[in-house]
Amino acid sequence: MGFDPTAQTHIRNWMQRYVDQRRYAGSALLIRQNGKEAFFHACGRRCIENNLLFLRDSLVRIYSMTKPVTSVALMMLLEKGLFHLDAPVSEFLPEFASMQALIPDATRIDQVEDAPSPSLHQLLTHTSGLSYPFNPGVLPKAMDERDLIFSPEQGPLADRVNVLAQLPLAFQPGTRWEYSVGIDVIGRVIEVVSGTSLDVFLTGHVFEPLGMNETAFSVPAGAGDRFASLYTPLEGDAMALNAAKSGGETLRLVDCAGQSPFEATTTFSGGGGLISTIDDYSTFAEMLRNKGTGNGASLLGSKTTDFMFRNQLPGDIASMGPQSFAEQPMEGTGFGIGGAVILNPARARCPGSVGDFGWGGMASTYFWIDPVNDLSTVFFTQLSPSSSYPSRAELKALVHAALVE
Repeated sequence: MGFDPTAQTHIRNWMQRYVDQRRYAGSALLIRQNGKEAFFHACGRRCIENNLLFLRDSLVRIYSMTKPVTSVALMMLLEKGLFHLDAPVSEFLPEFASMQALIPDATRIDQVEDAPSPSLHQLLTHTSGLSYPFNPGVLPKAMDERDLIFSPEQGPLADRVNVLAQLPLAFQPGTRWEYSVGIDVIGRVIEVVSGTSLDVFLTGHVFEPLGMNETAFSVPAGAGDRFASLYTPLEGDAMALNAAKSGGETLRLVDCAGQSPFEATTTFSGGGGLISTIDDYSTFAEMLRNKGTGNGASLLGSKTTDFMFRNQLPGDIASMGPQSFAEQPMEGTGFGIGGAVILNPARARCPGSVGDFGWGGMASTYFWIDPVNDLSTVFFTQLSPSSSYPSRAELKALVHAALVE
């Protein structure tokens, strides 16, 4: 397999068009095939206000692309025989011992019934009954009132998780799929099991072995203005999707170098807190493509990664009644450990391969691994929310159109 030069031009033109139309300030795309770089392009600005180019070494907020990293960390501990995935989270976090869930069609947060403690597997696969403040519903509203978004300036992870545990679940564990802070809770489980803070564990067991020297919960020291600015087309809070409305300015500055909470992080969000470069994250994606091995280090066994890439749900996500935020159709898409799995590209209405595994972040970043064509693809930009434009589906179509035998 290879890449058609004309189709590569289409990809570059697409990226530039997003910049020219003031959809994205700038972006970068890195594709590797069979372990070798097949395509790289960057365009636009990482900071419009200071006229700074979006470059290969630009640092970005990867938000929910943190989730696969945290999931890998938990699976590394699983391989040591320290727990099993059906274990209730209350075995590690006693604050989840006496749980309740909202009754069906509840309209108030006090309309509850008893519920079991979610399992680690349910937390990993967004079937736990937890949610996000930006989702619709009674629980998300209560989370929003308590600012349970796990943003970088909110203090120790243990404290945030303890506040979360005081709320009921949105539904009985295992009965539905709803995008959630479950992997933030998994991050806290990692802290308890390992006896170290999440940032220390990820650095010592994932980033350093893989040579991901510019990936962390805070902007690395000395990075200066390489930290890209974050923009939004919305009026008001770029994360408040329930109250979102478009404004006249499509690239309104939200966060930038020199005044960002990511420069002095106090909350280690395993669900959305990491900063990275495109080469660092591509290294992580390549480790997954190589079934647990990268940079001469073996993080996971190949059978464990095979398990992670399998659909963990009874059917596709759509069959489990999701009511939560999503950038793409959930038909034909399952969920593995840490990311989505394509079950049927036709039902997902996007060119792709059966078994594609990947996930994106709220700032419109995206990655996937294609086991059929031996690809890893990482796309970086900085616009929130990621549902603003259909860039992920467009990009997958472009990449598949570029593949030639």
